[in-house]
Amino acid sequence: MRVDLFDFELPETSIALRPVEPRDAARMLVVRPEAGLEERIVRDLPDLLQPGDVLVLNNTKVIPSRLYGLRVREETAARVEIMLHKREGADCWRAFARPAKKLNVGDRIRFGEASESTACELVRLDAEVEEKGEGGEVRLRFSLAGAYLDEAIARLGELPLPPYIAGKRPTDDKDLQDYQTVYAKDEGAVAAPTAGLHFTDDLFRRLDERGIARHFVTLHVGAGTFLPVKAEDTAEHRMHAEWGSVSEETARALNEARARGGRIVAVGTTSLRLLESAAREDGTIAPFSGDTSIFITPGYRFKAVDVLMTNFHLPRSTLFMLVSAFAGLDCMRAAYAHAVEAGYRFYSYGDASLLFRR
Repeated sequence: MRVDLFDFELPETSIALRPVEPRDAARMLVVRPEAGLEERIVRDLPDLLQPGDVLVLNNTKVIPSRLYGLRVREETAARVEIMLHKREGADCWRAFARPAKKLNVGDRIRFGEASESTACELVRLDAEVEEKGEGGEVRLRFSLAGAYLDEAIARLGELPLPPYIAGKRPTDDKDLQDYQTVYAKDEGAVAAPTAGLHFTDDLFRRLDERGIARHFVTLHVGAGTFLPVKAEDTAEHRMHAEWGSVSEETARALNEARARGGRIVAVGTTSLRLLESAAREDGTIAPFSGDTSIFITPGYRFKAVDVLMTNFHLPRSTLFMLVSAFAGLDCMRAAYAHAVEAGYRFYSYGDASLLFRR
């Protein structure tokens, strides 16, 4: 499909730079393809679902994956910014470098400061550029591995706010809490599963009282989620792989809930993409552990997910393509036009939508 079909006008004033407080006070646009639009708030979610429905949430935890380093090459040096996006081993990450033109295979990058004390060894970290790909992507092998590397990244890294926020204000201590779900558990994401940012303990309590169960999956969201689609046709766009896991216990519980007539409600496009990657042709969900680069565009036949809760996405993005596949392109164009006109807040810290499958 032509990528320009997924374009729309979005004023700069629509981009949320801070979340609302409390989290579940955000506005939520309910989109039923056959019944139109309804304006609610996230706190209303229990009333919009039915007893027996099941929420599926992504429990990945964001790591401080933006690193600033110094490329050292013979007598010359240059400053570079590294955005980790996918771990490939105990000491190896794929990343996006900026400016990538300053890096060659074999170059060493030094992060942090040298220290005379062995007790402060983790204050400094080195990496070698092993591969260089398209779009600024590089493969880095670090001087530390495993938990030692994780600790060094935690010390030296910066929380990776999306560029449409980071370009307008600096990251601060408040973001350390705001840009993490209340149920984040498994470290490895470099971007938050933002639909989950709306949930609170009180909202979970009310969902429990309504008889709506919840289960967790893990998809470590990569920085590729921020990349624009530069191709003119969706067939020419390449998705970056992300690692995900659906446990045997979770797969069994979801299949049993659906067999009883409950609906699968994906909280966020990351949960949806993982469930659809794990789904069999008959719609049952199998245990899953591995990479997925599933790219969902209109024409895709959904097998696992019945309802999707998600934020409002960028024009021409793979995520707007996904929601257009879920609820219909014309339906979503109309919904987004209404959202802009009605002052909904867009992107990671913005408002939510609740989409029922076409």
